[in-house]
Amino acid sequence: MLLTGAEILVNSLIDNGVDTVFGYPGGAVLNIYDALFKKNDKIRHILTCHEQGAAHAADGYARSTGKVGVCIATSGPGATNLVTGIATAYMDSTPMVAITGNVTRPLLGKDSFQEVDITGITMPITKHNYIVKDIKDLQKIINEAFYIASSGRHGPVLIDIPKDITAEKYNYITMEPKNRKKSLQHININSLERFAQLINESENPFIYAGGGILSSNAEKEVLALAEKINAPVATSLMGIGSIPNDHRLYTGMIGMHGTKASNLLATSCDLIIALGARFSDRVISHKNHIKNAKIIQIDIDPTEINKNVKVDSYIVGDIKEVIKKLFPMINEKENIAWINKMNELKALNNKEVVKEGVLTPEYLFTLLNKMNNGNFIITTEVGQHQMWTAQNYKFYKPRTFISSCGLGTMGFGMGASIGAQMGNPKAVVFNIAGDGSFGMDCNEFATAVNFKLPVKVIVMNNNALGMVRQWQSLFYEGRYAETTLNRATDFVKLAEAFGGTGFRVEKPEELQEILEKALATDGPVIIDYKINSDDMVFPMVAPGAPINEIISKEDIKL
Repeated sequence: MLLTGAEILVNSLIDNGVDTVFGYPGGAVLNIYDALFKKNDKIRHILTCHEQGAAHAADGYARSTGKVGVCIATSGPGATNLVTGIATAYMDSTPMVAITGNVTRPLLGKDSFQEVDITGITMPITKHNYIVKDIKDLQKIINEAFYIASSGRHGPVLIDIPKDITAEKYNYITMEPKNRKKSLQHININSLERFAQLINESENPFIYAGGGILSSNAEKEVLALAEKINAPVATSLMGIGSIPNDHRLYTGMIGMHGTKASNLLATSCDLIIALGARFSDRVISHKNHIKNAKIIQIDIDPTEINKNVKVDSYIVGDIKEVIKKLFPMINEKENIAWINKMNELKALNNKEVVKEGVLTPEYLFTLLNKMNNGNFIITTEVGQHQMWTAQNYKFYKPRTFISSCGLGTMGFGMGASIGAQMGNPKAVVFNIAGDGSFGMDCNEFATAVNFKLPVKVIVMNNNALGMVRQWQSLFYEGRYAETTLNRATDFVKLAEAFGGTGFRVEKPEELQEILEKALATDGPVIIDYKINSDDMVFPMVAPGAPINEIISKEDIKL
């Protein structure tokens, strides 16, 4: 069948199971958009307000569904506007294919109108990228891109297509997507035996669960392992949702804003079992604190082994497949004294949630937890509200917490909530935002209105760039340089101006009724939730300090 390059692209997307793309048109992708228009019965296009919003929406779609997210932008500034979203996906190992248009081949490299070297720009933040120079390669490249994005350690792939390629014609034959086999690399009897020996010898094992568990769909296997050896489980920020938060072995998040239980158990165990986790600086900020524990690691990416922390044994491979092979070699354990210690430390995690007549972050999550019927998906922006969400909201299912964890991208959540809602139309999607972060992406609320997406945005409004202000309070003697916002923005009127619904909460007794009204509203909602500028996220570990040196609210006198 003779088709244009644009038609080959769209058909290849459909062949790879794509039913939704997020993007913004422009001159270099006009042929692609014309082909999408002709196939709108099979593939829907979500027009965002900005290309960065499209990238974040593709990211949220991918994380919440497990599919590959797809975004499209034109050449030049359209392509560069995707860069932050691509970097966000790269840091958090999100499977994404970003498609950009470019000027025609004869104009490449001549500083032509709206020309940039997007493959050069994105080389460090993609698993792989392509510029299509010959239409004969187009279909193969598209299929390869989806394979690369969703195999091994997931990540973004960029395909740059000159405009004349999208107009040229070539023969198209329907192809099956390339088979994505689970990686069994480095799994052999010797490595399994060494792993099993270290686990069986351990009296105080501790599982450090990362985002790789979710990528592998290994939640059941990890939980079975934890139960078999009676090991406490702490998650990284990326690993949230990999174990139900009400499970007896779950101790909460680990790291700079981790729970006391998780941080203290990690520093008193005799074996750390790291699963799909990379020992980032926000988790292990000071290496000496784990010198008494042996460390073993399973990761699909060999470059993560011994990168940040030297380990005693490792297996490179898919976590789900490795644990299946490892499980029969592991002895059941009771670890009674260790579990008793875990329970004592977990009791320290309880937090004060209500002050008379004062709205607190914790109170918001107390009510959200009560109202959650298991159907909530939570996206966040980046800052204090992100940490309060991770600490206080109860996640029971995988792929229900979607946040920019590695890059820390302010402006991520609104786009991500759109992608999550499109991928999960029956779910209730909340975007937890700060007033600072929401100022970076509130334009995408118009996208939610346009597509009648019932996303509920809660703006934790403290009139500040809260996390930076917290650091200024603790480490800069209260010099609040450019972190007090003093903006006159009325978020209720903003919601209404975009065509949505707005509510404001100023007293604790108002919150439940307003949340109920928001849930009963068909379209998108913004809730302006007023909190104190001096509210801080605790517990906290100072940068560079061992994670067992925990700062509590009681330790601070301002």
